Amino acid sequence: MRFRQLEVFHAVYHHGSISAAARALGVSQPSVSKTLHHAEDNLGFPLFQLSRGRLIPTDEAHALMREAGDLFDRLGTLQQTARNLSQAGGGHIRLGIVPSLALDIVPQAMAQFRREAPRVTFEVHTHHHDDLVSSLIEREIDLAIAYTPPPHPRLSRQVLAEGELVVLFPDGMFGPLGPRFPLDLLADRDVIGVTAAGPIGDVLTRAARERGLVFRETVSVQTFFIAARLAQLEGGVTVIDEFTARARTAPGFTWLPTDPPLRFTISWATLEERQPSRVARQFLRTLEATLSETRSHA
Repeated sequence: MRFRQLEVFHAVYHHGSISAAARALGVSQPSVSKTLHHAEDNLGFPLFQLSRGRLIPTDEAHALMREAGDLFDRLGTLQQTARNLSQAGGGHIRLGIVPSLALDIVPQAMAQFRREAPRVTFEVHTHHHDDLVSSLIEREIDLAIAYTPPPHPRLSRQVLAEGELVVLFPDGMFGPLGPRFPLDLLADRDVIGVTAAGPIGDVLTRAARERGLVFRETVSVQTFFIAARLAQLEGGVTVIDEFTARARTAPGFTWLPTDPPLRFTISWATLEERQPSRVARQFLRTLEATLSETRSHA
């Protein structure tokens, strides 16, 4: 099928009639009918059957639309990008981020960036760590912001900043403490765990194993703000990333970085063959500055 035939098929499929498809495409009804008939002749099977004045897609049409639908979704994205690029200072960023950075840090950076570049538009996807790689490869997003993205032959990565794990706990639960929370104080305690939460959950797991530290993981979660909220509701203890702790501050609770420090990196990643656009690189500089400013206020 030629693209024009696909375009007509798509319009008739969604609008249900030749006349409605012609109006949507801005062409004459005879033009739509002729193109549709040519498509059916080329394919060797009918795409629609007339029933009570309405065109009903055949089984073959449904199968074809499952493939064509994705093509037209991508075309819509391409058209949006072209519109944005045609405007001076414009652009479009399809961004994928892990949930904890979506709570506050990335929205802060986006708001700051859009004050300086209001014509740039964003499409934001929130994914758990492992899903970001597949979203890049499947081209659902152009740029991923994650904790320590896994090595992959098709990915290009670069570190933006460093972060730390912190312990969130009710005020006074552990008595007087210094600027850091001794990790050994978690021994034999009930802890809302984050061991399933990707690479920075692994940081705590490794540290506990190296120190022979055993605590009771009463709940294991994949999302840090769920761990923080559960701790606040239950008066419990959890180990989470500092960015979630900053965004989920609540009266009666304290958070402190650990002793020894449990550090991780925040990086951007993109496909090797699709390096960040000019506006994406500008946004990354804003995000890097936001991360640095936030951590300097610790």
